Amino acid sequence: IFLLIENMFCIFPLCKKCFAGEIVLITGSANGIGRQVALKLAPLGVTLVLWDIDDEGNKETSRLAQQNGASQVFVYHCDCSNREDVYEQADKVRKEVGDVTILINNAGRLLGKKFFELTDEDFENTIRINFYSQIWTCKAFLPAMVACNRGHLVSTASGAGLLGLYRASDYCASKSAIIGLMEAINSELYHEGKCGIKTTIICPYFISTKLSKGFKSKKPCLFPVYDPEYAASRIVDAIKKKKFYLIMPPAVYILGLKIFVPRKLVLLFESYIKFPESMDEAFGQK
Repeated sequence: IFLLIENMFCIFPLCKKCFAGEIVLITGSANGIGRQVALKLAPLGVTLVLWDIDDEGNKETSRLAQQNGASQVFVYHCDCSNREDVYEQADKVRKEVGDVTILINNAGRLLGKKFFELTDEDFENTIRINFYSQIWTCKAFLPAMVACNRGHLVSTASGAGLLGLYRASDYCASKSAIIGLMEAINSELYHEGKCGIKTTIICPYFISTKLSKGFKSKKPCLFPVYDPEYAASRIVDAIKKKKFYLIMPPAVYILGLKIFVPRKLVLLFESYIKFPESMDEAFGQK
């Protein structure tokens, strides 16, 4: 009900965010959604800070962003699964660029293995990349936002964070943790009077990036696999409108009703849309 009311107000928001002058840091910016968000923001007068372990991909994102009109782009090699590296690169950003005002946590991974196929190291690495990295970046950049009561935290979670899905136990756990983390941070900011800092949680279905490994939806009318450029345009629009949640496509809202729907019906719905078959085809091959 809250999400429906929020979306009604966001059709005609009282004011939209102006991006000019913002320092925007994007993790996982070398390809996929991260790159496309950078390209969408490039002509809007922002300073872009790009973090990734893929140096060549990150340099290409920088080149394309400058072609799109970005005046200042800073590229850093950062392994977001490594806490020391995150804090070290954050210090460099503060000294060389300034205080980040919009933090877009996008770095992540999806293995697509069944629970008993996942090693302990698989779980640990997924949690570090998908979840812990967002804790560390928030700890690094949120204090400056709190000091001036201004900023925006954007976290790429997933529709999988709303419901446990086949072949995605580690991924679902990490994305569910992100949702809980960002809601808790938002609550603390509100009750401490820091309402100038906004929060946006992104919960998409599959996007056609390297992460999805060619995942094909069996019911594209209900659950389309979006192009990353379209997904990025929706994300930038959600930031502009200061939306708390961006859930896409609309059918993903069904996953958020799990507390009202018997689990067996949810499993039957998964069978109807042939989600397990799609996951097996995309991730089941050795």
